[in-house]
This record gives sequence, C-alpha cells and structure tokens, in this order.
Amino acid sequence: MNQATSMNLKINGNIKYFDDNSMTVEGLVMRLNLTGKRIAIEKNGMIISKSEFHQAHLQDGDQLEIVGAVGGG
Repeated sequence: MNQATSMNLKINGNIKYFDDNSMTVEGLVMRLNLTGKRIAIEKNGMIISKSEFHQAHLQDGDQLEIVGAVGGG
C-alpha cells in the first residue's frame, strides 16, 4: 500500500483503510453512508461540529468516535 495516497483511521476502535489521503470529515460521512443521519463525531478527543464537517481534514492515524443519536421515550 502506498502511504502517500492512502491513510488509516481508527474509527470506534477499529482500523479502517482508505485510498484517499485528502478526505474531510464530510467525505468520511458520505463514504460510511451516514449522510442525513443524526451523528456526533469526535476527532482525536475533540468534538467536530456538523457545520465544520466540510473543512475538518483527516490525516493518517486520526482516531474518531462516531455516535448515532437514538430516539425514544
């Protein structure tokens, strides 16, 4: 695997490999088919607001936690 054009991310404790090393959080959300879902994303210990998804760039080795909102009553 060519490290210059790929990256690995730790997502919810699992390593995932991507062939794109210039992805944003928004791009990751699209790749994971989470578009339109109510989610919260933490990147390296910091919450990323939904309004910043399009400009929050990911780097090889980033650690993410993705949590979905659950409705109920």
